[in-house]
Amino acid sequence: MHSSVWAIIVSVRLRRLLAILIMLTILSWRLVPEVTLAKTQTASPPQQLLQISTTQTPSVSSSIQPYLDRAIKRVTKFSLDNGLKFIVFERHQAPVAFFVTYADVGAVDEPDGKTGMAHFLEHLAFKGTTRIGTKDYQAEKPLLDRLEQLNAQIKTAKADGKQDEVARLQAEFEQVESQAAKLVKENEFFQIVSQTGGDLNAATYLDKTVYFYSLPANKLELWMSLESERFLEPEFRREFYQERDVILEERRLRVENSPTGLMTEKFLETAFTVHPYRRPGIGYEEDIRNLTPKDVQQFFETYYIPSNLTIAIVGDVNPAEVQKLAKIYFERYLAKPKPNSQIPVEPPQTQIREVTLRLQSQPLYVEGYHRPALSHPDDPVYDIISGLLCCGSTSRLYKSLVEQQQLALDVAANPSVPDDKYPNLIIFSTTTTSGHTLDELAAALHQEIEKLKTEPVSATELQRVQTQIKAAVLGNLNSNMGMARVLSEYEAKTGSWRNSFKYLDQIAAVTPADIQRVAKATFSPENRTIGKLLPQQR
Repeated sequence: MHSSVWAIIVSVRLRRLLAILIMLTILSWRLVPEVTLAKTQTASPPQQLLQISTTQTPSVSSSIQPYLDRAIKRVTKFSLDNGLKFIVFERHQAPVAFFVTYADVGAVDEPDGKTGMAHFLEHLAFKGTTRIGTKDYQAEKPLLDRLEQLNAQIKTAKADGKQDEVARLQAEFEQVESQAAKLVKENEFFQIVSQTGGDLNAATYLDKTVYFYSLPANKLELWMSLESERFLEPEFRREFYQERDVILEERRLRVENSPTGLMTEKFLETAFTVHPYRRPGIGYEEDIRNLTPKDVQQFFETYYIPSNLTIAIVGDVNPAEVQKLAKIYFERYLAKPKPNSQIPVEPPQTQIREVTLRLQSQPLYVEGYHRPALSHPDDPVYDIISGLLCCGSTSRLYKSLVEQQQLALDVAANPSVPDDKYPNLIIFSTTTTSGHTLDELAAALHQEIEKLKTEPVSATELQRVQTQIKAAVLGNLNSNMGMARVLSEYEAKTGSWRNSFKYLDQIAAVTPADIQRVAKATFSPENRTIGKLLPQQR
């Protein structure tokens, strides 16, 4: 199973342009199979705080605008009458295509007490529909109905302390579940796609849920049929309870049984007081255990509506043919208004916050600072700051903490944690070498951060980071997958896919004065959250 709990990204917002390509993961969850869609895993949360890259991006020409202009001319956008948007990027070098369905919904949209629904729904979206994934839906449906009834009755009997009743109901539940399992066509979505030489996967994040396919280009209509069917009449009750157990095991493995997983969860709970970014995207154990198919169905009906979906297709396709088929398959969806966001605004932090855990683990130091969202004009400045400080052998933190002072084994930074649609955190983390303390690391880290406030960055150093980002963009232009994800995300989060091409102009416009200004506004003690993971005392 490909996993993803919190998508791993290198140090700058080439995250959106490069990390999408490498598809490693941290703050988000996924879940699709290498061999089976029934089992899924979640990558370890700590990776979000520990993302490290020592790879240096090759330099490129100072101007890549001609490449971008040619790419822009190959993009076609259209909307269906129900509000669903399509973005098509023509690339005819090879007879393949990459498809992304971007749902503008994630863990932040879950109500308190029902965390984990976005991730759970993404798991269940591979279980099939009333036609796909079943041998006989008319025989399967009453069994699924009965399982729902029995699950509710078991909860009531447990609450009333009726253990004999619980045992009787549980025995019937297992019998009905076994009968229902015999009617399931395991992993039929995956089997259909793999038989064509394609692949499919998905990822749940705090701000979004992304479903993606790679297929031969002549399978365009097959994709249209499968993907439109998936969200037209999904059957979320199929293998619901088995999947719940899989997710609970994921949580135990990646959080309860992982020191850095626990640190990640506790750190975000400390850094955020009211915003949903404080909650784990995989959900809390009690919430996951109590979720029902009706909860997931209601969440789906609220957020998986045409106006909340953006589809990007990149590869050897014809935009006119895409639009023709899209009308046939996707205009079957009923139009609904986009749901109103009721997400609370995180108040300004006014004093240092700290969380310390003692576990069987190597010492780890983490600190984060609140920063604005992706849409803020200073967003590129944070990417530059992250690139200056970390990572790789030429970065300031690596040279100072690892090479010169030999205080740290390695250093890491992420300019946007846990996601970037809303105001978030810029994070730094590091692990100690033998004989040194976390407090020594913290002091050395603060010295480097203070330099950003007091000493203008040289033109040479700034240009190095800007060049690395340019190189990443060029690499992204060669990836169907990267372009599909970038185009759909910028369309959903910023209002236009074109903004993804403006990013380099914004990066190029960052000045040493901008870096000092943002550093002074951000890196203050009262805006700091600290996390310390210490070995257990004997």
